[in-house]
Amino acid sequence: MQLFIVHNHFRPGGVRRVIELGAPCLIRAVGPVQEVVLISGEAVPASWLRSFRTVVGPARVGCRIEPALAYVAEQQRPMADIRRALAAFCDTILASQSAASSFVWAHNQGLGRNLILTRELERVCARRNIRLLFHHHDWWFDNRWDRWREMRRSGFPTLRKVAHVVFCTNRGVRHATINNTDATLLKRHLGGLAGWIPNPAGPFRPVCRSARLRARKWLSDLVGQAAPLWVMPCRLLRRKNIAEALLLTRWLCPQACLVTTGGASSADEQAYARALARAGLEHGWPLRLGVLKGAPTEPSVPELIAASDVLLLTSLQEGFGLTYLEAALHNRPLICRALPNIMPDLAHFGLRFRHSYDEIRIPTTLLDWPAEVKRQRRLFAAWRRGLPSECRPLVEPPVALSDRASGAVAFSRLTLTAQLQVLSAPIEQSWNLCWPFNPWLEAWRRAAATSGLSPAHYPLRARRHLGDAACTNNFRRLILNQCGTPNDPAAAARTQQDLIRTRLAAENLYPLTWSPAT
Repeated sequence: MQLFIVHNHFRPGGVRRVIELGAPCLIRAVGPVQEVVLISGEAVPASWLRSFRTVVGPARVGCRIEPALAYVAEQQRPMADIRRALAAFCDTILASQSAASSFVWAHNQGLGRNLILTRELERVCARRNIRLLFHHHDWWFDNRWDRWREMRRSGFPTLRKVAHVVFCTNRGVRHATINNTDATLLKRHLGGLAGWIPNPAGPFRPVCRSARLRARKWLSDLVGQAAPLWVMPCRLLRRKNIAEALLLTRWLCPQACLVTTGGASSADEQAYARALARAGLEHGWPLRLGVLKGAPTEPSVPELIAASDVLLLTSLQEGFGLTYLEAALHNRPLICRALPNIMPDLAHFGLRFRHSYDEIRIPTTLLDWPAEVKRQRRLFAAWRRGLPSECRPLVEPPVALSDRASGAVAFSRLTLTAQLQVLSAPIEQSWNLCWPFNPWLEAWRRAAATSGLSPAHYPLRARRHLGDAACTNNFRRLILNQCGTPNDPAAAARTQQDLIRTRLAAENLYPLTWSPAT
């Protein structure tokens, strides 16, 4: 038995973490596996590959690299060459495989970064009766509408054609989602072809004291001062809403330094990353972005988490949010947005986070509000024109442009330009103006001053639901389920249509995602 794990890249991030934690569980679910083959568009980092081999042993681990598997937007070759290369690669690597001897586990194909690859996987697996599991972490229509132009250039000119690939209903295909909100909707249309597989927590290995102290010293030396360290374990992505984490850090613990672990991992995010870094340098904010560069002497992300004073998760959206689990496992206080598709799952696992919030509200007097309204209207109009024509009637007016009666606006609903404007105000001035709109922050500030922010407890219930045994059973249940609605293209289109409708509701629209540099 060979297990083929397909991802466009194996860069640091949540998907790679799920692969390393979930692979042993999937191996137990599908039966004895002699070899695991990592399939990617670029080289797998050597240090991660070494640790992955120990995780899935005694199975052998091999790599097959084909540049055509990378994100289409990051390739320079003509589209026809990409199609030929992917067809030849998938035919070759799966030529001798069958349902009895192989299983394909493909990650994040619902992001739409290379639908040619997704289609070729489906074609070859259907022809050879190979089981194919699509593990969906993110969606192309979830505030990532730039993907629409990419997919059209790739040969998928209509929403229906995209849906038939992303939500393929071939009998041997299964779809796993990482939160129950999405799983419930997929099951409504795809039946047993879809299932919920929460991200596994894996066997928890506490960071030893010496490793924690080394990580703390490494980070303090990098920051250049013995300041409290508030860590945001994330890459430099717009949806991570990093300016909000910086605002909270400066309000609640002005002497602390905010640190993010990863850099921008795609060209789409470079403008956002540069603007944030430039503003931090200009104003002298205690901010260190993307501190982990991949050097062998660096601490690991778990070591940095264990060495932190406080963790933050201020994302606009997440498919699951491993930081919630990691904060509880490492007994670190977490300040986090209460994302509506995530918090019900966490509550189901028995996890409670005392320092969670819905929005941080900012009085419009703290920024040039008329200029922000004009900016948002211009950006929103341009963004809406870029949507598929059949989606435009579904779009609701953005929250910031439709609800201004209170004289305050959610910080997350501002453009980066306006967010940086708020941050540039003297910190005590912005605090005095803003805390009456966010009264719970006063208690958090007092607690932060005495290191009294409370970590979440990781209960036995979470260990049962998110441990290896539960993950193995979730995989096995989905793989063996025969109660689907196979070969029903209409079901694929209905699934995508319902998901898109929810994503275009006003509460799910954020100006940060409309343009990389605003």
